[in-house]
Amino acid sequence: MLVLAGIIVLHITTIILLLVATIDNAWWITDTVSTDLWGRLELKNSIWHYTNLEDYPQEYLQTIQATSVLACIFAILALFVFVAQLFTLPKGQRFIFTGILQLIACLSIMIAASIYTAQLHTDETVGGYGHSYILAWISFVLTFLLAVTYLVLRKKSE
Repeated sequence: MLVLAGIIVLHITTIILLLVATIDNAWWITDTVSTDLWGRLELKNSIWHYTNLEDYPQEYLQTIQATSVLACIFAILALFVFVAQLFTLPKGQRFIFTGILQLIACLSIMIAASIYTAQLHTDETVGGYGHSYILAWISFVLTFLLAVTYLVLRKKSE
């Protein structure tokens, strides 16, 4: 029972990290700019102004946005499937479907963070990756660990 509670808490934590990484405005930061996947905050005359990401390559940006959202969706779906499988899966069976959904979430956030790393801000000398970017990579590790756990985990026969 303690293992089950730990898995659920880790899964919920991973979902929260994925949502924060996708929504929060800190993928690339400088002293006057804070950028996320959806827009950019620029400091002008002591006032923060929100602008679109028009100067970014749109095909990469849309891919990053889509895969980040998909990672959130698949992680949330995997949690619901896991809870459903707790009640419907025959004893001794593995949580394969939950593991596959979690693995898709893992691959989605890895694709998003990898494309962001390889294609955006590659020639900029000022600034650095913000906490949302770091949370995306932490989420990748956690979703991978959960996927492996679900693929190995068997429903206990009491």
